[in-house]
Amino acid sequence: MIRITTTYSKVGAFYIACCILGFHDSFGAQTFGTADFDTSGIFGSGVQDVSAMSHEVAEWMNDPFGNNPVPAWGHVGQVSGCQNNLEVGDPLSGTFAPPIFNPQNRFTYHMQELAFFSWFYGAPSVGVNNWFSNNATFLADAGPVCTP
Repeated sequence: MIRITTTYSKVGAFYIACCILGFHDSFGAQTFGTADFDTSGIFGSGVQDVSAMSHEVAEWMNDPFGNNPVPAWGHVGQVSGCQNNLEVGDPLSGTFAPPIFNPQNRFTYHMQELAFFSWFYGAPSVGVNNWFSNNATFLADAGPVCTP
C-alpha cells in the first residue's frame, strides 16, 4: 500500500536547488510519496495537472522500495548524469501520453509518458507494438551502459 500526499501548485526543495514536484520512498514495509497537482504554469508546458502524480505513481508501481536495479542509463529526460534505478518516468519527464478528457468534470488530464522495462534492459522490446515507451517516443532501448 502507498500513502500519498497531494499538493496543489506547490513544490519542494530538499537540500538541492528548486524544484521537486514529487517523490516516492519507503520506511520499512510502508511505502509513501507526494506529488503536486500543478495548474500554476510556472514550469511551462512540461508540467500540467496530474503529470507529476502519474510520474510518481508509475515509478512506485515499478520499484516501490527503490531496490530494483537496472543497467546504468542517463543523459536523457531529467537525468543529466547516470543512474541505475528503475525510474520509468525520469527518462521522459516533460513528455505526455495522449490527454484524457473527463466529460463528468469537463477537465482534461495530462499523464506523463513512461519508459517500458525493455528500454532499460535492451532490445527486443516486450512492450506493445515493440515500442520502448507507452506513446512511442522511445522506439529503441537506452543504448550502451551509461558512463559518467
